Amino acid sequence: MKHIVLVAATTGYQVRAFDEAALRLAGQPGIRLTLATDRCHILEDPWGDRAVPVRLDELEESAKRIPSCDGILAVGDRPAVLAARAAELQGIPFHSAAAAEVCHDKGLTRERLRTAGLPSPESVRIKIAGTKPNLRYPLVLKPLHLSASRGVIRADNDLEFEAARQRIGRMVSDDEIQVESFIPGKEYALEGVMTRGVLQTFTLFEKPDPLDGPFFEESIYLIVSETKPISQAVERAVKALGLSHGPVHAEVRVNAEGVFVLEVAARPIGGLCAGVLRFTGGATLEEVLLRHAAGEVVTGFAREAESAGVMMIPIGRGGVFQGVMGVEDALAVPGITKCVITAKVGYRVVPLPEGASYLGFLFARGRSKEEVDRALREAHGRMRFEFTGVLPVI
Repeated sequence: MKHIVLVAATTGYQVRAFDEAALRLAGQPGIRLTLATDRCHILEDPWGDRAVPVRLDELEESAKRIPSCDGILAVGDRPAVLAARAAELQGIPFHSAAAAEVCHDKGLTRERLRTAGLPSPESVRIKIAGTKPNLRYPLVLKPLHLSASRGVIRADNDLEFEAARQRIGRMVSDDEIQVESFIPGKEYALEGVMTRGVLQTFTLFEKPDPLDGPFFEESIYLIVSETKPISQAVERAVKALGLSHGPVHAEVRVNAEGVFVLEVAARPIGGLCAGVLRFTGGATLEEVLLRHAAGEVVTGFAREAESAGVMMIPIGRGGVFQGVMGVEDALAVPGITKCVITAKVGYRVVPLPEGASYLGFLFARGRSKEEVDRALREAHGRMRFEFTGVLPVI
């Protein structure tokens, strides 16, 4: 039986998806999963999952705590850096720690991609409290180390630039941010895996909503046919960044000037979005990645051709979540296959750019991407989310 370790920031629904996949694979081909998560170090096994306690801000010591294993995976950008360091210590295949660190830093990523000759926007790394760079508007300000569009803000003039800079400064502990020229165009996401330096694309997602700012909240992902220019650009990018073995998730923008790789992560797609993918024999993305980590050849796993999509239900306004009505009506929309509400009643939810979560996920399948898109929007329109205000701190 192959022993795989999954590194994550916390326990959550994406971790549970891997745990469930490992249980399905426990008998054949024989995979055992151990979690390594950043958790309370005082209480012993507070979640009852027998996970190895690690600290993502103590990479060297935490890497030594990772038990001996046959393969390793990570959920999240910082966990990917820890997983990479642990893999190096144990001599097992995974992305290098140096490459994972570069992918976790938007400034370093941009430098590597530009040096490799990939189409790149004008960009500069500046002190949050420093002078404004001499770049043309519109500009996009980005925290160096956050993901899922957190803290990413467009500015069209000096006033908006200063407001964005101050807003990001309240969110992060870094004293620097990345500033880039805004790239117009359509946005896509590519999901794949590297096997000893060779990229295998699992799927390409189209983001049908215009992501023009001022914030860049992703919502709908539609599975579309892979296009050669995008896959070629991502392949050049992952090699320039030094990624070599394990999952990759890339974000790109496409316009008349070409394919702009925005960023590449050394991990799979986040949240529950992977649930939209189905592979040969009904396998899930988590199952395929566990098999890959165990050393299996996964080129035989082809994605099912049916059109499908997922909506990451956006947080329209902040507040204390009180519940949702209309879920049954949403599920009655032709094409809708599942609705999962992940927000917890009684907990505060925060929209972008500060927020780091969604209200839930809607899944749909159909005969075309247009049909899937319509189903997701209609289902979302039938739902009503209730919030109450947050009491002020006295």
